[in-house]
Amino acid sequence: MLNTRPHRTPSRPRRQQTGVMLLEALIAILIFSLGILAIIGLQAQSIRNSSEAKYRADASFLANQLIGYMWTDPANFAAYAHMPTGTVCEPTGSASTNTNVTAWLANVRGLLPGATDAMQSIAVDTGTRQVTVRICWPSPTGNHNMVVTTRLST
Repeated sequence: MLNTRPHRTPSRPRRQQTGVMLLEALIAILIFSLGILAIIGLQAQSIRNSSEAKYRADASFLANQLIGYMWTDPANFAAYAHMPTGTVCEPTGSASTNTNVTAWLANVRGLLPGATDAMQSIAVDTGTRQVTVRICWPSPTGNHNMVVTTRLST
């Protein structure tokens, strides 16, 4: 007697699919993790940039503060000179003993990380009444400086 029932093959495709869903889940978790790491990196860079912007704003404020002191004290204009020669962030010359300058230097040290009196420079030209204030401070991303030049009227 012949067997008239169709011959069935064992269900192989089901065995070949075993674990594919797990593999897809693992790949999805990997992609998600990479996205989270990228967001964390962006957040760290954003915080770093925000801190650097704050220090630049503080340096601008400090330069304008000193120029304001000089503007209101024209009789002692020349006494504001502080290490007026040399290069940026490595000035040379004599340090000022003016009380406004020493108070200002204390503000610089307090507001800018790593700033020292020896890094700051105030050049005064009594003939043209031009003032150049150089403020320097180090940071993890490198040395920074701000240079403000103005001419004070008499």
